[in-house]
Amino acid sequence: MNITILTYGSRGDVQPFLPLSVRLISRGHNVKLAAPARFKNLVEGYGIVFVPLPGDPATAILRINDARNNIFKMLREGFAHALEVGADVFQQSAEACKDADLIIHAFSHAVDGHTRAREMNVPDIHIQTFPMFAPTGDYPSVVLPDLKIRALNYFTHVAGIKIIWQLSRFGFRYISRRAGLPNRKLYFPFDDDPFRPPTLILCAWSLSLLPPSREWAENIHVTGHFHFDATESFQPSAELQKFLDAGAPPVCVSFGSMVNRDAEKIYRIIHDALAKASQRGIILSGWGGVQQSSSNNLLYLESAPHDWLLPRCKLLIHHGGAGTVAAGLRAGIPQAIVPFMTDQPFWARRVRAVGAAPEPILVKRLSVERLTQAILEADSDIVRQRAHALGQIINKEDGVTRAVELIEAHARNWKYANRNAP
Repeated sequence: MNITILTYGSRGDVQPFLPLSVRLISRGHNVKLAAPARFKNLVEGYGIVFVPLPGDPATAILRINDARNNIFKMLREGFAHALEVGADVFQQSAEACKDADLIIHAFSHAVDGHTRAREMNVPDIHIQTFPMFAPTGDYPSVVLPDLKIRALNYFTHVAGIKIIWQLSRFGFRYISRRAGLPNRKLYFPFDDDPFRPPTLILCAWSLSLLPPSREWAENIHVTGHFHFDATESFQPSAELQKFLDAGAPPVCVSFGSMVNRDAEKIYRIIHDALAKASQRGIILSGWGGVQQSSSNNLLYLESAPHDWLLPRCKLLIHHGGAGTVAAGLRAGIPQAIVPFMTDQPFWARRVRAVGAAPEPILVKRLSVERLTQAILEADSDIVRQRAHALGQIINKEDGVTRAVELIEAHARNWKYANRNAP
């Protein structure tokens, strides 16, 4: 099959599709991955055909972060960025899908990807790293706290889906008018349609972290996290290896793609909290860009593979992104989570619920005292033991294999249904 994958956002929105693409290619499929242009080297480094999408997601992340966890402001800022780059993204996405036999879309491309699949009469699959289009009363929409009443929790999902659908329709009309694009009828992938099988939804997280809901339909599957096998071939720099060899396992601090105007203040708090808790630390600056001089107890790096580094650390402090949560769980180490925005508070609560982390600290409430206490709680015997046990369970899951099985079965079923259609 010719398979096109459409995604947009930070590295956490791109990374899960790398092991999936590599496995699909190994099965004889041709894969194109369309993602922001800044990920060209990352994607092509795995031998995957890359289609660059315009716009810098770091700009959108900074604007959404500035919304300070206000859901309406976050929606406004994210929507504003989509309007700015939308016309070019639509055109490049169309180019990526030109010869596709199957379209796989992430949250950012759910409506556009499904609509293209309808126009081309090919199947489509939705892959998500957080539960957005699967209503349940078990928990609320990922941007809201638990409302404790199942009916209210369920309603938040339904309301969120309707809001996203209406924003998508308005945004496409607005972008099309401004850019002179042809008018298209949009289709929502999660509406019932008697003439088309339901869009397959694959949830790329561990069943141990968030099991499937009994309210979900048969087209929704929790596969397990998408990840590569451990990167034992990674060769650390002399500086990194020397730091690891010089003392006890350090705390790893990784805020990934989070860009925040208060980054300097946040890293000062981390520095002081690690010192108060008597911990060594490796700080991965990522897109935050904060670089300071390393010392005997602190090492600053731009990045390092989580699957190599985290098993060599004792604890992980991070923002609660789905990919970093998964990496920490696989490493079997405790986590202290400081959520910034969108789905991060949700995942922070889930890691707390399964016993692998203390109570999360919203970034706006971050202080030396709170973070020091979180480090001490995360380093307790009970949390360490629970994190280790979860790591053993999760490492036996194979989300990529399960996803590929479901993708290929869906394509076969689609082909059979079309062949036998009246």
